[in-house]
Amino acid sequence: VCQQASDGGTEIMTTARAIARTDVLCSLGEVAARNTYVRPHLDDNGIIDVIKGRHPVVERTLSAGIFVSNDVCLDVKNDQLIMLTGPNMSGKSTFIRQVAIITLMAQIGSFVPADAATIGVVDRIFTRIGLQDDLSVGQSTFMVEMVETATILNHATSRSLVVLDEIGRGTSTYDGLAIARAVAEYIHSHPRLGCRTLFATHYHELTALASKLPRVRNFNVAVSEDKGNI
Repeated sequence: VCQQASDGGTEIMTTARAIARTDVLCSLGEVAARNTYVRPHLDDNGIIDVIKGRHPVVERTLSAGIFVSNDVCLDVKNDQLIMLTGPNMSGKSTFIRQVAIITLMAQIGSFVPADAATIGVVDRIFTRIGLQDDLSVGQSTFMVEMVETATILNHATSRSLVVLDEIGRGTSTYDGLAIARAVAEYIHSHPRLGCRTLFATHYHELTALASKLPRVRNFNVAVSEDKGNI
């Protein structure tokens, strides 16, 4: 049996790859049809414009019609960095992850959960989200956050999508605020960067950057008054 499998190895692998590809495409098509996804428009204009976008996982965990869809427009020339503020559990993390997921889905050839979407192709998606540590090698949550942030700043390009959630936690308030502001200003102004960025933060002082830097825009999210939903 092993010899027969070896003799037909090329044909078996070719068939397996074809079946796998067909399975992926059929799965994407089925999900799109069941959940009313739309075909995104992809181009190289440096814009991510999503109309009534939805988080594909979160919306499925809620009852039909509960998830509140939302719009976003990132533009390297005008609205390059969005400073996202709001209370806990208001949907900041969901919103920024949603944009990253929609961008990824569009670039792998999938339809996306939105009414319409124009996606300027990105070279990579960088994220700094969530709390984690590696104490066995001496890395606290703050150290992990700073190492990951430094990696993003050193490897992102003007064509990247950067998603940052609560930069500056784990240290004193003013030190954290200084770090968060420095990161935002560097991403906005460094000639190698200037990439599309979603920056979620509790530091409301950072909203002042919108009046100082030309391509920073402020978004504020709030808990829905009627049902407390995103």
